[in-house]
Amino acid sequence: MADKNNAAKAQPLTAVKGMNDILPPVSAEWEWLEEKVRSLMARYAYRNLRTPIVEPTSLFVRSLGEVTDIVEKEMYSFEDRLNGEQLTLRPENTAGVVRAVVEHSLLYDGGKRLYYMGPMFRHERPQRGRYRQFHQIGAEALGFAGPDVDAEIILLAAALWRELGLSDVRLEINSLGQPDERRQHRAELIAYLERHADQLDEDARRRLHANPLRVLDTKNPAMQQLVEGAPRLLDFLGESSMAHFRGVTDALDANSIAYRINPRLVRGLDYYNLTVFEFVTDSLGAQGTICAGGRYDYLIGQIGGKQAPAVGWALGVERVLELVREQGAAIAQPAPDAYAIVPDASAMPQVLRALQALRAAGVGVQMHAASAEGLGSMKSQFKKADASGARHALIFGADELAAGELTVKALRDGSGAQQRQSLDAVEALARQLKA
Repeated sequence: MADKNNAAKAQPLTAVKGMNDILPPVSAEWEWLEEKVRSLMARYAYRNLRTPIVEPTSLFVRSLGEVTDIVEKEMYSFEDRLNGEQLTLRPENTAGVVRAVVEHSLLYDGGKRLYYMGPMFRHERPQRGRYRQFHQIGAEALGFAGPDVDAEIILLAAALWRELGLSDVRLEINSLGQPDERRQHRAELIAYLERHADQLDEDARRRLHANPLRVLDTKNPAMQQLVEGAPRLLDFLGESSMAHFRGVTDALDANSIAYRINPRLVRGLDYYNLTVFEFVTDSLGAQGTICAGGRYDYLIGQIGGKQAPAVGWALGVERVLELVREQGAAIAQPAPDAYAIVPDASAMPQVLRALQALRAAGVGVQMHAASAEGLGSMKSQFKKADASGARHALIFGADELAAGELTVKALRDGSGAQQRQSLDAVEALARQLKA
C-alpha cells in the first residue's frame, strides 16, 4: 500500500490549461520588451504602479458593467474561505489602477501619468495570442481632461511600435461622445435593431435593451450588414464632443500619425466615453488587436472617488511579441561577458573570490560548475564556454593562480588570442571584458 501511495504522489503535475510557463530563451524576449517599455515610459514621464492580482469582485462588476462578456462569462471569481468576501483574479487592470488612485488619494496634488505590467486572467478558449493567463502593459493618464493627453497617449503607443521595429500596425479611432448623446443614440439604435429583430443572434437579442451599443461590436459575420446600416453614434455628437475629437485628430495629423475613423468601434467595456481607439494588425489572424483604450471620465466617480477625467490603453504582451517574431525583428539573447574555466576544484575558493570582484565591477561571468563526477576536462569546459555565448574565457590554471593571475582567451573574434592578467587589476580587467 505504501508503494502505491508513493507512486501516486510521484505523478507529474502540469500547468493549468491556458496558463503557460515562460522559459529561457523566450523569457529574454519578454525582458527585452519590458526594458523597451520602461525606457519609453520614462521619456514620457509615466511612473510605474503595481496593483494586487486579486481584487474585490464588485470592482469589476461596477466598472466593466454586468452585461459584458468579461463579467458574465470570463472572470475567475471565488469566495474567500476565511471571511466570505467575493474576490476575482483581475481580468484587466484599469479598474485596479483607478481603485488604487482613489484609495490613496493620488490626484490630490494634480494629474498622474502611470503605467503597469503584469498578468491578467480570463476564462477563454485558449488559442494563438489568447490565453487564460495573459499579460498586459498599460498606460493611464488620470486627472487630465483635454484632447492633447488623448493624443499624447496614442503617440506613446505609436512610439513603442517604432521602438520595437513594427510596421504592420494601423490605428482606428472613434468617439463615443458623452452620456446624454449616448442615450439619444441608444434609443435610435434600439428602435433600429427591433425593426430587424429576426436578424439578431442570441447575444444581440440578450443585449438589445441592456447594452445595445455592444451589438455593434459583434464578430458574427452574418450580422455585419445589419451593423453597417445601424445609426452612427458620431452623428449624435454635440459640438463639445466633436471639438474634443477634432483636437485629437488634429494632433495626430500634426505628428503624421495615420488613422482611420471607424464609427463602429465601441470597445467592449462600459466605462469609455469620448475618444476610443485600437491599434490593429493583419499579421495575427483573428487576434488582430494588439493595443486598445480610450477615455473614461466617469470611472473614478463610479468606483467611489471624486469624479476626475482619465484616458489610457493596454497592450497584450503575448500578441505584441508574436508580431515582433512575425516581422523578423532580431531580439538579442543575453550572454555573459566571460566564462570561468577551472581545471582544479581545489582552486574554487580563490576563483569565486576573483569572480565576485569582477561581478561587483559590472562584468557578467558564468562559472563552470562541477557535476557529481567532478569539473570535467578542459575540452568539455571550453565547449560549455562556447555554448554560453560568452566573448571571453577566463582560465584559472594552477600556474596562473600561483602568480596571482588568470588567462583571458578571446572566444568570438576568431583570433583565439590569449593574455595573462593580474587578479588584483580588477578595474582594468573589467574594462577589457566589457569592451
